[in-house]
This record gives sequence, structure tokens and C-alpha cells, in this order.
Amino acid sequence: MKVAVLGAAGGIGQALALLLKTQLPAGSELSLYDIAPVTPGVAVDLSHIPTQVSIKGFSGEDATPALQGADIVLISAGVARKPGMDRSDLFNINAGIVRNLIEQVAKTCPNACIAIITNPVNTTVAIAAEVLKKAGVYNKNKLFGITTLDIIRANTFVAEQHGLNPATVNVPVIGGHSGVTILPLLSQVQGVSFTNEAVENLTKRIQNAGTEVVEAKAGGGSATLSMGQAAARFALSIIRAMQGETNVVECTYVEGDGQYARFFAQPVRLGKNGIEERLPIGDLSPFEKNALDSMLTVLKADIELGESFINA
Repeated sequence: MKVAVLGAAGGIGQALALLLKTQLPAGSELSLYDIAPVTPGVAVDLSHIPTQVSIKGFSGEDATPALQGADIVLISAGVARKPGMDRSDLFNINAGIVRNLIEQVAKTCPNACIAIITNPVNTTVAIAAEVLKKAGVYNKNKLFGITTLDIIRANTFVAEQHGLNPATVNVPVIGGHSGVTILPLLSQVQGVSFTNEAVENLTKRIQNAGTEVVEAKAGGGSATLSMGQAAARFALSIIRAMQGETNVVECTYVEGDGQYARFFAQPVRLGKNGIEERLPIGDLSPFEKNALDSMLTVLKADIELGESFINA
């Protein structure tokens, strides 16, 4: 199994690479790429960790050498949020970066599973889909936007509030990956009940958790370590499913049946070829139904922005 991380010299990329070096199955290959010249050194640094995972680093304008033979491509390249920025402010820079990298993926490893971390995910996944479509290699079962950070935050916050072990909490999060498009389904959390006020406050905290980190870092960065953990969890879930484990379920931002929007975060069952089955979102509370209806205009506009960036 070969995993390529594009953007591997950044805060998310280095955290993700560290976790993969220590957690990938024995015999795996880890390929690190970034435009930054430090990237081969990041790989050498990680190569000193005693695991049976081989690692190489690549830098420069051409990601192709890092992508040769990749089964999974994780894209974290781009600029991070700073105080006062929202994810839409990242669009002009990160859209071009994602387009360029996906063009190289389409030529070099078109059958790989591609998972996008680069924000704004609501838009960059649509960009990736359009680039792959133009190249004639788009497979909607192999393109993912990683929204796992919303899930692990929701699990953590619910556990803190109720004195639970966060490892036992599972909050499905649907919709998108920014602001009001992030919708935790607190009504579906087993064995826990919330007041209406608690649901509203907790939903807002989960939606604004990224800003919480950006402000706490006082201009020094955004969520990198927790995002690295979230991306590693998602990547390892794909690997387990590709290696034959059954019933591996994650919430992720994917192209579905278009019931709500062309791309939508929902639970999926992963398999040997990416998505095996898109699962229903289940019953929603009145608060959740209203929040879902209210977000769709924003989500659809985010998606259209990505589509028009490629098709203009």
C-alpha cells in the first residue's frame, strides 16, 4: 500500500506524516511531497522512527515522482487560515494549488483514492471532481473531502460535557466543512440527551471550533495537529477497507445522489474500491431539519464556485 501526502512540509502535512509513519501497516510506502525544499529532510527525519514503513521525500514544482504507484493521495497543500479569515478567503490561493495537484494525480495515478484536506473543502472537492472529469478519470467513489475533524471535535466536546470517554462517543456530522454547513446530529448520539439550549450552543461550538483554534494561536496558525489526527484516522479507515475489513464507516464529503447538494458530507461504508455504499443520514430532530434546510444555499454556492473555477 502506497500513500502519498501532498503538502507534507506544512503543519498538517508533517503531523499527518508522523502519524502515518507510526501507524501504517508493515510494508507500506509513504511518499511525501511539497514545493518546499525542506521536504526530503522531513522524510529523512521520519525515516529514523523504527517502523516497517518506507518513506521518501520529494520537493519542487513536479509532484509526479511522489505520485508514481500511489494507492491513496492525501492533499493538505495550501495556505492556512489566519485571524479574521474565513474559509472562503482561502479560495483564491488554494483553488489553483488543488487544481494543479489534481491534474498531476489524474496523469500519474488516476485510480488512486483521493482525499482532500485543503480548505475550503466544500469548494476544493468540486474543483478536484471537475479536473478529474475533464481528464476522463473521475470516479466519484474514490474522491473524498476529509471532514473527520468535525466528528472528532464533536465527540470530544460531547464527552467533556457529559463526563464520558470520548472514544465511546460517535457523533455523525453531515453537510459540509465550514460554518453553518457543519451539522452535528446530536439527536443520534446514543445514551445522551441534551436540552434545546445545549444543542444550540454545542452545534455553534462545533461549527466555530476552527476559529477557536485560529484565535488561540494568535496569528501563529490554524488547526494542524488535530487535523493531522483526523486525516490519519480517515486514511487508515480507507486502508483497512481496501485490505478487506468489512463495515468500515466514516462520515465524509462526497458526491452522492444530489438529494441535498451535489456534494454532501454523510456516512459511507468504505470498501476495496473506495465507497461501497452511501448510507442514509437517519432521522433528524426539528432543530437539525431546520439547520439542514438553512445551510443548503451556502453549500450549493460553495460547490458552484468550485465548478465555475474549472469550467469558466
